[in-house]
Amino acid sequence: MNERPKILVGDKIVDPALEMLRAEADVDVRIGIEQDELEEIIENYDALIVRSKPLVTEEVLERGKRLKVVGRAGNGVDNINVEAATRRGVIVVNTPDSNSFSAGEQTIALMLASARNLPQAHIVMKDGGWGRSRFMGSELYGKTVGIVGLGRIGSFVATRLKAFNMRVIAYDPYIPLERFKRFGAERMETLNDLVRESDFITVHTPKTEETIGMIGKEQFKIAKRGVRVVNCARGGIIDEEALAWALKEGIVASAALDVFTKEPCTGNPLLEFDNVVVTPHLGATTFEAQHRVGTDLANYVLSALRGEIVPNTVNIPCLLGEEIDTMRPFLELAEYLGKLYYQLEKSPAERVHLTYYGEIAKKETGMLTLAFLKGLLTPVMGDQVNLVNVSWLAENRGIKVYEQREEETKTGHMSLITAKFASNGVKAEYAGTLAWDRTPRIVQINQYQFDVIPTQYMLFAQHIDRPGVIGYFASTLGDANVNIASMQLARREKGKEAMMIYSIDSPVDEETLAKLRQLDCIKTVKAVTM
Repeated sequence: MNERPKILVGDKIVDPALEMLRAEADVDVRIGIEQDELEEIIENYDALIVRSKPLVTEEVLERGKRLKVVGRAGNGVDNINVEAATRRGVIVVNTPDSNSFSAGEQTIALMLASARNLPQAHIVMKDGGWGRSRFMGSELYGKTVGIVGLGRIGSFVATRLKAFNMRVIAYDPYIPLERFKRFGAERMETLNDLVRESDFITVHTPKTEETIGMIGKEQFKIAKRGVRVVNCARGGIIDEEALAWALKEGIVASAALDVFTKEPCTGNPLLEFDNVVVTPHLGATTFEAQHRVGTDLANYVLSALRGEIVPNTVNIPCLLGEEIDTMRPFLELAEYLGKLYYQLEKSPAERVHLTYYGEIAKKETGMLTLAFLKGLLTPVMGDQVNLVNVSWLAENRGIKVYEQREEETKTGHMSLITAKFASNGVKAEYAGTLAWDRTPRIVQINQYQFDVIPTQYMLFAQHIDRPGVIGYFASTLGDANVNIASMQLARREKGKEAMMIYSIDSPVDEETLAKLRQLDCIKTVKAVTM
């Protein structure tokens, strides 16, 4: 008879979740376990469950010879060394979806509280006062709410606010038009368009390099006077310094915040404003959300111990065998091709047609499609995307994916992957292959042919083919202390449109990108991170 697995629970989860675990495993609950004790005893366990503590360091993973899975009750995995877990074949799972309803309801609660001055009136009454006239509020009825990010929580908020007879507008450049229609939201082409028209603004995006500070001073300058702002997503998406300025200027009538750039946020200047309603990151703090977090995580951990495919796997367990060695560079290539689209085209993908040609078409390509989708969505959704949940995420965002295999070779390549995109009239096509040394190569960007090795930092520039362009780019990048590792140019006809691809050793700042775009023959310059 097989020995029951052992699970160490290092922080509090609900009793029903513990009961689920105990039905299939021996469970030790050590809430608040010290780091040195964890390192000492972890060798005895097959699974570890944590919240923001304890730390799952490389040392813990090295000593946890039996560990098969680490479960994080909640969304973030900052306290888990995911890279070390991946190297050791330890699955890391979390529960990013379990608090969606609670976070959405918190958003609406704060919107109402700030619009009607409820916390301020509550304090006055508790102190024995009354003063109704001091708390004149604003209705939601008939107003325009701008939702930034129409994903899982943003769409939840949209449908609820429609019941208030609000006009719902939304900005999300990575969501197809049909999803806007489904949730009754008007699609705004730019963030600034949304800001100009909104009486209320609420943000629901992941925290990525693109979204940090996305609502800042420039947006507040063009906003309606009297706009009200809500943030229950992540601290820093709304620039706190800019928000303080807009409150002082009277541009923002009220703000409601559940999240902050630094938490706990004692001493934050925003706390000094009477028209700012704050809560201490309560988005997931409901009995129901905590029940879902615990029971969902228990299910995931038990599934991993059984050897089953697990939803919300953050990493990929180490895969062994000759087939994996063969497929690994193709997995990298597929992910690179996916990463290009949103960074180059800036248009929501509605349909993606993947075709595998030649020798690779004789392999099982399903994992390659997952790797491609992971690359496609990572620039938009950050580290919440993984090979297990990416199909669901793509489907949830309205992306239709078609896969085709052709065993005949194409354009002389032994193996070739092509990706064709279609969305709102925008069409794009990329292709890649492996070189003789099995390194991934990008060989096509739309109508242009290349042979480029993907690197971490790249520049893609469309321009008119004329003398001086390459020199201008080289000198401008040199002045910015950006080293060029390699450069390729492709054109279809002399003096017509062409494209350059630069591999560079460091990122290019916005000021330098603006200088590169100043040349009159430059059509677009896009910085890409692989």
